[in-house]
Amino acid sequence: MHEERDQRRLGDSESTDGTVSLQKHSAGEPQSEPQTEAESVADDAVGDLPSVVPASIADCVLDTDSHQNAPAIVIRPDEVQRVLSTLKRDAGYDHCACVTAQEYADRFETIYHLRTYADPTDELSVVVPTTQTDPTSESASPVYDTARWHEREAYDLLGVEFDDHPNLERLLLPETWQGHPLRENYDQDRQQIVTLREHANPLAEDHRRSNPAGDSDTMFLNIGPHHPATHGVLHLEVVLDGEQVLDVEPDIGYIHRCEEQMCQQGTYRHQIMPYPDRWDWSGAGLCNEWAYARTAEDLADIDVPEYAQVIRTMSAELSRMLGHLLAAGTYALDIVGDFTAMFMWSIRERERVQDVLEELTGQRLMFNYFRLGGVAWDLPSPREDFFELVRDVMDGIPKAIEEYHALLTNNEVMQLRTIDTGVLDPDVAKSYGCTGPVARGSGIDYDLRRDDPYGYYDHLDWDVVTEDGGDNFARVLVRLRELEQSAKIVEQCVDLLEEWPDDERVVQTNVPRTIKPERDAEIYRAVESAKGELGIYVRSDGTDTPARFKIRGPSFSNLQALPEMAEGGYLADLVATLGSLDPIMGDVDR
Repeated sequence: MHEERDQRRLGDSESTDGTVSLQKHSAGEPQSEPQTEAESVADDAVGDLPSVVPASIADCVLDTDSHQNAPAIVIRPDEVQRVLSTLKRDAGYDHCACVTAQEYADRFETIYHLRTYADPTDELSVVVPTTQTDPTSESASPVYDTARWHEREAYDLLGVEFDDHPNLERLLLPETWQGHPLRENYDQDRQQIVTLREHANPLAEDHRRSNPAGDSDTMFLNIGPHHPATHGVLHLEVVLDGEQVLDVEPDIGYIHRCEEQMCQQGTYRHQIMPYPDRWDWSGAGLCNEWAYARTAEDLADIDVPEYAQVIRTMSAELSRMLGHLLAAGTYALDIVGDFTAMFMWSIRERERVQDVLEELTGQRLMFNYFRLGGVAWDLPSPREDFFELVRDVMDGIPKAIEEYHALLTNNEVMQLRTIDTGVLDPDVAKSYGCTGPVARGSGIDYDLRRDDPYGYYDHLDWDVVTEDGGDNFARVLVRLRELEQSAKIVEQCVDLLEEWPDDERVVQTNVPRTIKPERDAEIYRAVESAKGELGIYVRSDGTDTPARFKIRGPSFSNLQALPEMAEGGYLADLVATLGSLDPIMGDVDR
């Protein structure tokens, strides 16, 4: 069955120039006079097209497939822009959530995971196969800006090339790196030499030059890379005209830890779950654990007891609060230099929330509390003391938020530095695939907890927080207001858990010791982490480890939009804008 599907995707063979043959036929069938590409595809594929696919692009479709989360169409590599622009314009797929590249024995594939911001459950996978000898397809970047980094990552790690890409250079590795690490034939023992020019001081020569008007000079300025103890190891290449930012290019990859490859080497059942916490060291790791749990549970058809769903929801919101409290405190430190009051007061509340999670999970940061089918263990005993602790901490949140507004959002210096700076237009945010507080700060009403329900969220009373400003100030307001909503969710969960019958407190369903999903099953699932949409794509190979494990980090897409927000502003505004994105480099570099 799998061999037949592969044959339909690539045809019989490659042509002499390495391009994909589009004629499809079954093995042993006599070959008639070749049809035109449009006739061949239309005859075989139109009747099988998912209803959401416009008939106008039927001649671009080679085959159809089904991922567990969405229907899939397999398209010609030279018609990517036409297909995606039609789907975006006519079918409403305005959100390119993720791009996954992978290698098979006979081909490479690039998968564009499309969604709509209006309804993220309306999904479509667009699969683009290319040959081993010439892995080249059209770039999607003219249609979705977010594809720029995704495709550069595919080129960097797998060597897939994209025509018409505006800047097809390595993204995570130095330009002098030899080979593509995710290829099957990559020599992992080969020594790599990074040449001097990769480390050269860009100011060793005079990088000032007159602008076209001839009335000022520009200067190239390095900002970072910073120490991991700050916001993360991020390097910004900035071109200044005086204090004004003319160009900024984020340079990432300094903390690339090969998380995807480590997960591909781990078993579904036991060895992958400890890794997600490490993608977000702000404390929101339980949301990350849920992203993997949701993906693997849907892939392996594992149910989660209702009681465990409530515990998951409560713990994930506590974890989200850790992330938002750290974001608020460090932003005050960055923007107004407020270390003694706002920063320390936010850390005060954060420590109290960490105390709750330590009681529940036994850990303060790398929790490893979720398990496939539920959670590791029940609430700590005596339960009454735990409930009292949680309620005491949550009761203090409204007063703390009032203090934060008095110290931060009502601060005139803070307002001057954040209002009308770092403005992100909603349409631009969507094109870059922005999610979470960054998107909601631009008025985009998108939250997977409500729009693609999981856990116990759809049984609880809470609101999605949005602000229409689209500036740095709006993003701060969203996070502060979301703290109140998280506390509201936690309190409702505590009320439910307190009244739950003793004989129905099942924390984990029976899960097979070894999980082996069917070969070539494919799925993309996502949750709403503290930073936005955290998605995971998994392809199985019939064993107890994934064949492909792709992480869609929310900060990856959010950070890519930085130039759109910062160019034309001042250097000080760039610092404020970067902080307002609250990027975590662990989910950018992975």
